[in-house]
Parts: sequence; structure tokens; C-alpha cells
Amino acid sequence: MNIHFLQHVPFEDLGALEQWVVKPGNRVTSTRLYEDIRLPFVDLFDVLIIMGGPMSVHDEDRHRWLLAEKELIRKALDKGKKVIGICLGAQLIAEVLGASVSLNPVAEIGWFDVELSDEALKQPVFQGFNKSITPFHWHGETFTLPAQAIAIGKSAACPSQGFLWNNQVLALQFHLEITQEGITALLNNCREDLKEGPYVQAAGSMIRPDLIAASNKQALQLISNFIGNE
Repeated sequence: MNIHFLQHVPFEDLGALEQWVVKPGNRVTSTRLYEDIRLPFVDLFDVLIIMGGPMSVHDEDRHRWLLAEKELIRKALDKGKKVIGICLGAQLIAEVLGASVSLNPVAEIGWFDVELSDEALKQPVFQGFNKSITPFHWHGETFTLPAQAIAIGKSAACPSQGFLWNNQVLALQFHLEITQEGITALLNNCREDLKEGPYVQAAGSMIRPDLIAASNKQALQLISNFIGNE
């Protein structure tokens, strides 16, 4: 299987997903857009993974490569490729599918429960999942649900926590893939986001090995269910 991933900043990488992606039988390539804006031909990969980042989908004036990235996503969808988006990646896919991306009423940063929708739980990709999960969040924007998409779930802070679309797209607003190193990197690079709010946890409470381990297990189960669901 040929897997290509897009990374927007050095401190938001594959995290725990690397355990599934980098394994025998997979050919893994990447574009690190903070270093190189050359994107692959869509026929060269079977799966496209789009990671998070502190920029907005609307920051095309500051990051001109966003235009080309959105076009690559559009071509991947048109070609029937599997596409996974996390946080910014999910927002980019939502916009390409015609949804709107805007500020969430509040920032959501830290460990908060997500209630999965009944419809999502009926899908093979969420086989083995309980009604409620507790992933890591770090976002200030949200998106509306694209046409014909299945809502994944909601949290107290944000009603749109992801979606499934056409058996091709898995879009997650939250971070099941986050590792302890990933959280530390976010704290080191995006600490200015930690403004007081009802859904912004203190930096000192974010390193939770128990929740990290549970989330990483769920991330691997989710990608295995999704990619294996041809």
C-alpha cells in the first residue's frame, strides 16, 4: 500500500499512527510543507493522511501552498482515494467538500470527552468503540458537516468533532494519535493558545499517560478499521 502524509509543522507528526503506517508492505512518502511545497501526483498513493497545524484553512495569503494542498485533496477524493484528516487536516477536507470552517465559540485544549454519534457507531470503522471516548484536543476553529457526511460525535465545547464521508474520508477534529512528546511539543510551540477559558486545561495537567495510552490504542484500531474497510 502506498501512503502519503502531509505535515504542516515539525511538531505535529504522525505520532502513534506511525506504528501502523510504517510497517512491511507499505511504501510511505511525505510532504513536509514547512520545508518543501512540492506535492505528489495523486496516482502515486492509495491513502492520504493530513496532519494538524496551527494555521487556519483561510490563511492562503500567508501560506500559499494551502491552495495546492486543497487541490490535491480534491483530486484524491475524485480518484476514490482514502483520505484521513486530523484537526487542521479535517478542516481542510471539510472545506474542500463544501462545508464552512469558522471560529468555534470557545477554544478546546486538553482532554475532553467526545460522545460518538449512534450513526457513527453503526459504521465498521468504529467497530469495538464505546459511546464515549476521551481524546486530546487543541483547536480554536470548527466546521459544518459536509453534505452526505456522517457526523462522528460531539463534545461539550464543540458540536462537530469529525465526520465520515463516502467510505473514503475519516476526518477527526481531535488527536487520538498524540504522544507525550507531541503534547510537550505543542506546549513548547503553541503556549500562547493557553488563554483562560472554560475548555482550556492547565499545561501541567496535560501529560496523562493513561489517556495517551488509551487514545493511541484507539487511533491504531480506527486506522486499521478504516483502511481495511475497502
